[in-house]
Amino acid sequence: MKHGKNFILGEYVIIKKPDLMDIGDNVRIADFCRISSACKIGDDCEIAPGTYIAGGDGEYTFDMGSFSSLAAGVKIWLSTNDYVNELVTHSVPEVKEIKGNVKMGKFTGIGTNSVVMPNNDIPEGVTIGALSFVPSNYKFEPWTVYAGQPIRPIKKRNKANIMRTLMKIGYIDENYIEKEALCAE
Repeated sequence: MKHGKNFILGEYVIIKKPDLMDIGDNVRIADFCRISSACKIGDDCEIAPGTYIAGGDGEYTFDMGSFSSLAAGVKIWLSTNDYVNELVTHSVPEVKEIKGNVKMGKFTGIGTNSVVMPNNDIPEGVTIGALSFVPSNYKFEPWTVYAGQPIRPIKKRNKANIMRTLMKIGYIDENYIEKEALCAE
């Protein structure tokens, strides 16, 4: 397992494929987590207790951008049975599954006991409320709060305030914000 400085691994954590883990600086994976997929975790991230990241058998990857978090009990699935069109089993080779990467951009978060299905690209600044269900191939808008079963947009996030906080901790400078403003025009 490759990891940066200040990496904290909780007790009773199961990592089934440590050779497929790439972990940044200042990352905490809390107690009772299970990770059985390829993962790339950015800097300053937290994975709270009881979180599962599974499926894909190393063929697909969970990618978590810097300054992001998974709250307690979140389930990230990179493969799952197709409950509509197929047998619901993993023991029959002919059964086709729903598979794909899950990517979280920077400054994202997923609330307690939420479930994210395969094939999702969660863009920068998105947060997902507790007890939410994210179906495969959901189309997100950056810097938006989502919640529900299935999820729906709730409101926009306060990007300006988040950028000020990032400036205070020295992660970005005023030039970054000016460049962002120019790109938005």
